[in-house]
Amino acid sequence: MALVGKKFPNITVDAISFMGDNLRINVLEEAANNKKKVILFWYPKDFTFVCPTELHAFQAALQEFEKRNTMVIGASCDTNEVHFAWLNTAKDNGGIEGVTYPLLADTTRNLAAALDILDAEWVYNEDLNDEILEGSNVTFRATYLIDEDGKVFHESVNDMPLGRNVNEYLRLIDAYTHVQTKGEVCPANWEEGKEAMSADRNSTAAYLASH
Repeated sequence: MALVGKKFPNITVDAISFMGDNLRINVLEEAANNKKKVILFWYPKDFTFVCPTELHAFQAALQEFEKRNTMVIGASCDTNEVHFAWLNTAKDNGGIEGVTYPLLADTTRNLAAALDILDAEWVYNEDLNDEILEGSNVTFRATYLIDEDGKVFHESVNDMPLGRNVNEYLRLIDAYTHVQTKGEVCPANWEEGKEAMSADRNSTAAYLASH
């Protein structure tokens, strides 16, 4: 079920700060109450392989997101305790020491299930005469961009082996902010400072003629 154009689910989830403080975070409320955009990115598991490269990449870009009035929140189904252990593991040992944005700990999987991003499927088992869960029951690499009203304006899901390009999310935030502030639409490969268009046939024709 696509969420683009809809409010993000109103679900509160356990989380932890890099200092080890146990938190309760509702992403919809974080956006609407703070009048900030939010990038929420899900990864499968702590202490794995592609995952730490992504968490460090988002940390490296944190100031760029903050310049754009955007909060960064990571998320997986691991516990706060496992998150904190990973936060205290050195980068050269596969850890995420130095990451400072909060991490959701969706151990109930309530939010992940509502987003339908879990690698899990109920399958009937004849021997048990019941359904059993197949799959890893952890999340794919799903990413949500949420505006200041709590509306989702981008969502994407990568399979587990595929790391994300953080710069693309910065570009999408720039584009959406341009639409919000200028009332123009952003053509393919648009970047901050490039020409945008009015949402009409003549503007499109003129843009195509000059490109």
